[in-house]
Formats: sequence, C-alpha cells, structure tokens
Amino acid sequence: MTTTLPPIDRAPLRRRRRRAVAVQVACILISLFMLVPMVLIGLAAVSSPQALLEFPKPLIPSGFSGDTLLAFVQATGTIPALGNSLLVGVYTVVLSLLVGAPAGYALARQVFRGKDAYQVFMVLARALPIVVLSVPLATMFLNTGVYDTVFSVTLLHTTLAMPTTVLISASIFVSVPTDVEEAAQVFGCSRFEAARRVVFPMALPGLAASSIFTFVLSWNEILGAAVITLGHRTLPAQVLASLGEAPQAYRFAGGFALILPALVFIFVMRRYLVNMWGTTLR
Repeated sequence: MTTTLPPIDRAPLRRRRRRAVAVQVACILISLFMLVPMVLIGLAAVSSPQALLEFPKPLIPSGFSGDTLLAFVQATGTIPALGNSLLVGVYTVVLSLLVGAPAGYALARQVFRGKDAYQVFMVLARALPIVVLSVPLATMFLNTGVYDTVFSVTLLHTTLAMPTTVLISASIFVSVPTDVEEAAQVFGCSRFEAARRVVFPMALPGLAASSIFTFVLSWNEILGAAVITLGHRTLPAQVLASLGEAPQAYRFAGGFALILPALVFIFVMRRYLVNMWGTTLR
C-alpha cells in the first residue's frame, strides 16, 4: 500500500528568493547612486584642460593629464587647508572617543530614570541646523581668543559628532555580554579594570567603526568651518571660498580632493564596520 505525499508548497521558497533578489538589486542601485558621481568627478579631475572644455563631454575623457590636480595642489592655501582638515579630523576622532565611549558605556550598563528620553534628546540635538551652533560658538571663540584656530573647529566638529559617537558606542557595549565583565571581576579585576581589559578590547572594532563616521563627518563639514575660520580654513571651507572665482578644473580637482581622503580612511577601517547592534560585517 503506497501513501501519496501532498505536493510540496514552493511558494515560500519563491517569495524568499524574490526578496533576496530585490535586496541585491536595491543594494546595487544604491551603490551606483553613490559611486557614479564619485567616478565622474575622478575622471574629470584627471582629464586634460582641453577635455574639460569639450561639449558634449564624453563619458570617458578624450585626454588624461595631471595638470588639473597639479593646478589645484599648487593653488594658494590648498596644502595648509589640507593639513588643517587632517588635524581637525584626527583630533575630533580622538576627543569624541575619549568622551563619547565612556558615556556610551555608562548608557549601556546603567539603568536610570529618563534614559530613553535622554537618548531621544541626543538625536534631536544632532538635528539642529549647523548655523544654530556655529554662530554662538563663533561669538564665544572670539571672546575667548580661540577664533580661527584648529582647536575651535575641532570643538565644533566634536559637538556635532558626539551624539552619534555616544549612541553607536552604547549599542556596541550592549552587544558585549555582561557575563564576561562579571567573570573578570570574579577573578580579581575592579569595575574599571574589567572595562579596560575585557570590555573595551572586545568593543574595539565597533569603536573603530564609530571613528569612521566621526572622521567623515568632520572631513565633509563645511558651513561651520567657514563661519569660525578665516586664515586657518579646512579644505572644504577653502574650496567653498574659492569656487566663485576658480576655473572649472579647480572645481573638479577640489571635489576629488575632498572625496579621496575619506575613501582611503574608510578603506583602511572597513573590516571594523559594524551595524548598530555590534554585528561585524564581513
């Protein structure tokens, strides 16, 4: 006597495959949306001045040359502005982690009244327009004698990056099991030593990923740096101040120069990228 098995329902499997394909297509489209402008700016930056004047412009330049980038590098103020941007970016990352990482650890480990409201308030603080912060800060910097310095821009960028650093750090420390920290205390570590020797090393990849967001935010910020600096501008502020009278080649080279360091930094730190729950993206 044979038993007839019911037909296999393949509809869930087909739906799952369609969702997977849709996700892949969406990822490709988003990647192209971000990469195509970068590629076009890069091609224009390495084009010859004659190729930039062609109309209509071909997708692949008819002539390649380093004159465009060389003219940008040799322009007045470019090298000092590049150095200022690098210093501000590194200082902002260090200061944000020194203050934001312990704050995120406390937010992840401690339970207190108003904790959820505090996190929402931090997000709302990041939503403030930059002018709301830069103008009062410029007045304060003028009164304290630190206006138009790398230090003043670092403080501004740290203010902008701090909410993101705290919230990302808190999500990273939440993913570190408390059992590991308690085990370290059982073996003789104090609360501080357990955090320093066990928790922070485990959270280091996530903290490194948080530094990516902080550095990119600092590197790309332009309005605040333009308001609180005159002679010690960062590279984005320097490019913005020169756009009105700069030739077309300078503009393309400036855009490429603004993109390249951030891409290099992300490439170096890419293996530390984590999502908001601390899961490493391989």
